Amino acid sequence: MQITSVVATEILDSRSRPTLAVILELADGSRARAGVPSGASTGSREAVELRDHDATRYGGAGVLRAVQNVNGEIAETLLSRPFTDLAEIDATLIALDGTPTKSRLGANATVGVSMAAARAIAVSAGVPLWRSLAPEPDRPARPGALCFNVLNGGAHAANNLDFQEFMITPLGAPSVAEGVRAGSEVYQALRKRLAAKGFSVGLGDEGGFAPDISRPEDVLTELVAAIEDAGYAANRGGVMIALDPASSEFYRDGVYTIAGEAHSSDDMVARYEQIITNFPVWSLEDGLAEADWDGWARLTAALGDRVQLVGDDILVTNPAIITEAITRNIANSALIKLNQIGTVTETLEAMRLCRDAGWTQMVSHRSGETEDSFIADLTVATGCGQLKSGAPARGERIAKYNRLIEIEAANPELRYAALPK
Repeated sequence: MQITSVVATEILDSRSRPTLAVILELADGSRARAGVPSGASTGSREAVELRDHDATRYGGAGVLRAVQNVNGEIAETLLSRPFTDLAEIDATLIALDGTPTKSRLGANATVGVSMAAARAIAVSAGVPLWRSLAPEPDRPARPGALCFNVLNGGAHAANNLDFQEFMITPLGAPSVAEGVRAGSEVYQALRKRLAAKGFSVGLGDEGGFAPDISRPEDVLTELVAAIEDAGYAANRGGVMIALDPASSEFYRDGVYTIAGEAHSSDDMVARYEQIITNFPVWSLEDGLAEADWDGWARLTAALGDRVQLVGDDILVTNPAIITEAITRNIANSALIKLNQIGTVTETLEAMRLCRDAGWTQMVSHRSGETEDSFIADLTVATGCGQLKSGAPARGERIAKYNRLIEIEAANPELRYAALPK
């Protein structure tokens, strides 16, 4: 396999911040494009985006240096010799960067090239991306848990709500198409309910509503009511709730502060226990901060047999960190973000480690997105069954859900993913 062209361009993401688009072409004429996502709420050990820090352009957030790295050093290296597969391309990118966090070339540069290469390889083989990425022939599956972020707080919204994401999950839906319909109907019911109470129905970064509500429990009450208003049951046979407090964002000096109230790690565990007792919550992401490993161990011991405990900031899609967490009995699931680690191959390895340990995985978008639907194919390819891509609104979010609907419609032979326990 010979790469004949790699070209990056500076474009805008859904938050009107610069990111990269990468177009890669193979010698047989196969050509593919990838749009690179970018996060607002990030883990400290994520792979590093390269920004220009030129105050005269985009407030310093430009990515021309990353673009130049793709068009210069990366292109020169990739065009200089043939490759066997995507893993070899990604290994070359990792070695070329030479840092643990991709900070020299920029993870935004390497992941864009890796995604475009994965797509070009699929085009060359004449198969859909999900089939080309599948690590095992019999693993691809329709997702069984679509998590729609219908109400935003934290770093994703200009309100006083400390918890970052309140998601609805139509666990009882028999298909992707019906799951998307349920998500849309509950979203519209929530809009109507919030507006009737005088709350803003303006949107946060991920398309969810951003009312000025400060107590998480008050939001959960509204979500349950909206689920029922839309004609669904708020239980596993209907629509349930997934939470991403993104607790690292409100953790300082060993204290978690929610709506002005201070909590210890044990206080947080107790509060979550009350929440999952009183509300239909099936998944809790980043319930404690990335630095609070001892607290995470207690959280997992207390609630790990009742809900899915997803690690995001604490794991950052990093195979080495995931391995450590598995050994220490911290969490039971991993959030999967391509740009947290910087290549497709490393992402697939992180997911393999989770599967081998009996952990679930949830593939995720970022708050700064493009219309790229790569993560939808990744969800199907790995059979993980879970995807969160924001609200059932806005083009950059809907692109992922629509791609899943298309895959399902074209491939009736795919098995439907088992629901999380």
